[in-house]
Formats: sequence, structure tokens, C-alpha cells
Amino acid sequence: MKFREFKTSSGKKVLSGKDAGSNEEIIKQVQDNEIVLHTASPGSPFVNIKSAKPTTSDIKEAALFCAKYSQAWKKVKVKKDIEIHVFKGKDVYKSKEMKLGTFGVKKHKKIIVKKEEIERLERKV
Repeated sequence: MKFREFKTSSGKKVLSGKDAGSNEEIIKQVQDNEIVLHTASPGSPFVNIKSAKPTTSDIKEAALFCAKYSQAWKKVKVKKDIEIHVFKGKDVYKSKEMKLGTFGVKKHKKIIVKKEEIERLERKV
């Protein structure tokens, strides 16, 4: 499987990249009105909710998933809250000079995923 995948508690399918190549593939298949998430810092999976109408809870669950698999969480010794950017597929762009797995975003909203939420998720898995 080239993507990580899960279903939200309301049953929405969520896809996530595993590396730069799969992040490229995630973005290629995103529809304009679908939600995409990524950490504010580099080194994160792109996460796509496969629904034009995700709930606030769906977005929060996808943000938690994005934070858990980010370099901002996995590669630091002192764990902290993670800032997630939430945007629509239509706001993602790629220019020729951007390296594999890197994209620009025209506009986004921010969600802060609390350290305690990620730790709680890790204990469940």
C-alpha cells in the first residue's frame, strides 16, 4: 500500500502520504473541494479527507493523524503541540523549482493539535 489510510469516526476515508513520492501522489488525486492537511513545518505527510463535506470532528481526527506521523513529532526529543495547516485542494500549487513532495498553499486555516492528544492516540495503537 503506497498510502496510509484510515476512516474517521463518521466513516470518512482519509489518505496520507508516507514519503515525498507518496505525498506527490496524494496531491495528484485530491479534488478541488476536498480538505488537505499538513504541518506548519516541513516533514509531514499530506493528509486528504475524501469528502466534500467533512465534519469538524473529521478534520480534527485527520489533523491528529497528520501530527502523529510528522517529523515535528517523531524526530524531536521534547514533545510539544503541533500546528497543522488545513486547506482545500484548489489552494495547492506546485512550481517547477519545488522539490519532490513539496507544494505551496495559497491560503490555509490553522489547527493546534495538543501534545496530550497525540500521546493518547499513541497509547491506543
